[in-house]
Parts: sequence; structure tokens; C-alpha cells
Amino acid sequence: MIDFHNHLIPGVDDGAADAAGAVEGLRAFAAEGITAAVATPHLRASLLERAGERDEYLGQVDAAWARLVALGGAECPSLRLERGFEVMLDTPAPDLSDPRLRLAGTQFVLVEFPFMSVPPNAGPAIFELKLNGWTPVLAHPERYGNFDDFAAAAEWRQRGAYLQVNCGSLLGRYGPEARDRAWGLLERGLADYAASDYHARGAPRMAECRAALAAAGGEAQADLLLRGNAARLLDGQPPLPVAPLRRARPSLIKRIFGGGR
Repeated sequence: MIDFHNHLIPGVDDGAADAAGAVEGLRAFAAEGITAAVATPHLRASLLERAGERDEYLGQVDAAWARLVALGGAECPSLRLERGFEVMLDTPAPDLSDPRLRLAGTQFVLVEFPFMSVPPNAGPAIFELKLNGWTPVLAHPERYGNFDDFAAAAEWRQRGAYLQVNCGSLLGRYGPEARDRAWGLLERGLADYAASDYHARGAPRMAECRAALAAAGGEAQADLLLRGNAARLLDGQPPLPVAPLRRARPSLIKRIFGGGR
């Protein structure tokens, strides 16, 4: 499996607090069979407009990234590490020309909407990123509190974005609404990737997510969501279509007497 949304870089955001936390996260990734990871600390797009603050923060991340690479080489040498950011679109049309801002230096950039809410200009903002030469990957659309329209998700994809659901959402870790939205995206063929959004606490849950998808009859989808399409992203290639997931439903007896969700 390959993960391109996590907060492993130590001491720069709400992920790994220090080197010990980063080591714990690296070991957790290796234990789940994750072979490559793109570390993506938080970044507000508006910060890019303030040169002094931007350079100070990027310098801090550069130093912390070097520490993570050294820790990875010592603890998990078989784990490929790359870098990027999770860019909050709190300002339109950010300058993403610095390759450090993008996923593994490709044209792909991991973005999120501000305040965990879909803004009214979401579609045009995504389209402008695409016009400027970047390929937005929208993080965890299922977690936005006012996301209640799958047609909007289809529009974001039509405007040039790809959609990444959180493994934890599919497992119910963010509550029933996020879970149902995440599965709804898969059932409509609107999800392109699944990632951990791991904050160096507990388990990444990618292996658990893969098992849940397989149990729902989605082994082929799981392979694309958790490995194949992420591998293509690292090569600068667009994802392959993920077929709508026709979930295996529990029998009527199980639904009546328990055992089915």
C-alpha cells in the first residue's frame, strides 16, 4: 500500500510532536505493509502570500523533513519517503510553483477546504488550480460538515480534481455521517484514492480499511484506492477509474437479528 496523506514530519503541525512520535509512526506504517509514504504537513495557502512567514515556515519544515528522512533510513529503510503539503485553500489561486508544495514534486497537490466546510466557490477554485497547471487532489470530502450533495463531488471531478477519502471515514472513525458519505462516494464511483490522514497516533488503519473493502466485495477497488492509483500519482500519472462499489449486503436474517451494518 502507498499513502500520500499523513502528518509524519515531526514538530511542524498537529501530527508527530517530535522524533519519537515520528519513529512510532514510521514503525506503524511498516507494520501495516505500507511501502511508500508522502508526508503532508498542513499549510495555509494564504501564508504563501507573506514571504517572510512563508520562508520561515518552509525552512522549519525542511529541517524537520531532513530529520524524518534520517529516522526513516535508520528505522524503516525499505519505506520510501516523499514530501508534499496538505494545502488549505483559504485564499484563491495560490502560487504552487515551488515543488516542495506538491506531492513528491509532481503536478499533483493535496488540498482541503477551509474550516472543514465546502465554500460556495469550490468548483471555480478547483478549476483555477487546474488552469494554472496543477492537479488538485481534494482531501477527505466526506468530512466536510455541509457536504450533502454527491452531484457537487461529481462537479469537482469534472473541473479537474480527484477525490481522496480517509480510511478512517470508511471505518466509522469520524462518525456515521462521514462513514456514509465515504461509502456513498465509492458506491457512485467518485473516489479515486484512499489514504490514512495519519497523525502519528495509534494505527494508520490502511490494512483494516483494505480488509473492510474486501469484505464488502471491493477487492479490485481496494487495490486501486490504496495502491495502484497512488503509485501512478508518484509517477505523475492520473488515476485509473475506480468502478462503483456494489457492496455485498448482509442477508435479511442477519439484518433482522444483527451482524449487518
